[in-house]
Amino acid sequence: MAKKERNKAEEAYVYVVKNPSYNDICLAAWDSVLYPGTAVVYETRFGLDLGFVVGPAPGEHSRYMPGSTCVRGACINFGPTDEKEETPQEDPGVHQCEYCMGCQVHKEPQKVRVTGDVLFLDHLATPAEMARYNENTAKEDDAIIVCREKILKHGLSMKLITAHFLLGEPKVIFFFTADERVDFRDLVKDLVSVFKMRIELRQIGVRDESRLIGGLSVCGRDYCCHAITDRLEPVSIKMAKEQNLSLNSMKISGPCGRLLCCLAYEYDYYVEEKASMPAEGSRIKINHELYKVSEVNILSRKITLSGADGRVLYLPFDEVYWDDESEHWQVTQEWEDEIFSS
Repeated sequence: MAKKERNKAEEAYVYVVKNPSYNDICLAAWDSVLYPGTAVVYETRFGLDLGFVVGPAPGEHSRYMPGSTCVRGACINFGPTDEKEETPQEDPGVHQCEYCMGCQVHKEPQKVRVTGDVLFLDHLATPAEMARYNENTAKEDDAIIVCREKILKHGLSMKLITAHFLLGEPKVIFFFTADERVDFRDLVKDLVSVFKMRIELRQIGVRDESRLIGGLSVCGRDYCCHAITDRLEPVSIKMAKEQNLSLNSMKISGPCGRLLCCLAYEYDYYVEEKASMPAEGSRIKINHELYKVSEVNILSRKITLSGADGRVLYLPFDEVYWDDESEHWQVTQEWEDEIFSS
């Protein structure tokens, strides 16, 4: 009864909760303040399971708004400062992000109106549940070995990725990849006879494999799909082209063999910025001569113009504008005079 009353609460604290076993991330509500690292039990798509609070849910103010120029870098304290000289840098065992306030921005949870796809936590994990969780985690490696032996025995064309024992019920989930449909009914029977509990085999894609296992990407950081989000957004080669990146699939693909997830991060910003500039391939008349727009560089905020005689001009964004009367792009007279004064 208490659980039903809590679910009806209109306002609660909302947190980002992550399940480390299969790397699922969700928003969950609770009626009191929780801090990162708190173990909680909640209803997942596989059943009742244990997860950990990552932090308060991001608010509306943390989202990117179209047209906003307030972009914060990775760390506001990057570089030498007076405050950094007072930090215990001589201790090699302390990572700089543990005391750098540019990386560790403390945010107190606040009660908000609960709407959308927000579930309520079932309860905080008890010591007994934590002990059972650690015991299950220790058994997962042995379960993987047993399952792989059974796969070889039945000659199945499938690759086992990982295994997970559910906390809320006697069930073990095996995640695998396969190029085609696999008939694993006999495999399930063998596994049931070994583990004496419910067995669930779930086929996943190669991107999900990277999301579950994790690793280091070409940038030197953890996979985005593993460390940042569990939602695999669609990524297309058009995103790389819009950002003037190399179209060589080897350079813009991740270890999973698919296009890098990070190609989608800045795509909307590039599209928005380029929409207010001349399109590549269009022409601008400067000093009675037509120049072709060969590149619009968002980072340098300059447009590369190519003349018929091979001359190349670099036009700053601030020096070009749309003329409603002529319905053509024009450059400022000041910039034109400066370029052609000699």
